[in-house]
Amino acid sequence: MPEVRLVGPNGEQVGIVPVADALRLAQEADLDLVEVAPTARPPVAKLMDYGKFKYESAVKAREARKNQSSTVIKEIKLRPKIDQHDYETKKGHVERFLRSGDKVKVTIMFRGREQSRPELGYRLLRRLAEDVQELGQVESQAKQDGRNMVMVLGPHKRRGDQKAEARAAQGGKGRGKRG
Repeated sequence: MPEVRLVGPNGEQVGIVPVADALRLAQEADLDLVEVAPTARPPVAKLMDYGKFKYESAVKAREARKNQSSTVIKEIKLRPKIDQHDYETKKGHVERFLRSGDKVKVTIMFRGREQSRPELGYRLLRRLAEDVQELGQVESQAKQDGRNMVMVLGPHKRRGDQKAEARAAQGGKGRGKRG
C-alpha cells in the first residue's frame, strides 16, 4: 500500500501514513492533500487550502513585480565639434537623467574627416564624465563603434533612493495657493 509522509496544515509532522488515511484526514479537515515533494522516499504531502495558497503566492508575485525597478537607458547624441553652449545644454540633460536614476548612453557621431580624429571624441567624453562625476560614474568606457563613439554613465545611488529623494524635493514646491 502506498504511503506518504504527511505534514499538517500548520506545518507539524503527522508522520508516514497510507494515502487513503491522508485523503480521509484532508476530507475531515475540509482541506486539500497536496504533494509537495514527489521525489522523496516516501513522497511528502501536505494538508492545505490550495486555493488560498495559490492566491497568496499570486499576491506575493505581484508585490515583487511592483517593487522591482526596470533600468532605463537614456541616450544623448553629440558631435565632436560641439559649441560650448550646446555642450552645457546636453550636460544639463545628462545631469537630469542621472539625478532621476537612469543610465545615460552618450553617443558621439563622427562625419567625414572627423572619423580620422577619434581623440576629439575621447577628450569630449572624458570631459563630460569629469563634469558629472558627483552624480554618476562611467559604467562602460568610451569605445569606437563604426562612425560613432559610445560611453555609458550610471548613477551613484540606487534608483529607489533617488525616486524617494525626488518625491521629497517635489513635495516642498508648488503646493501653495495661487494668488
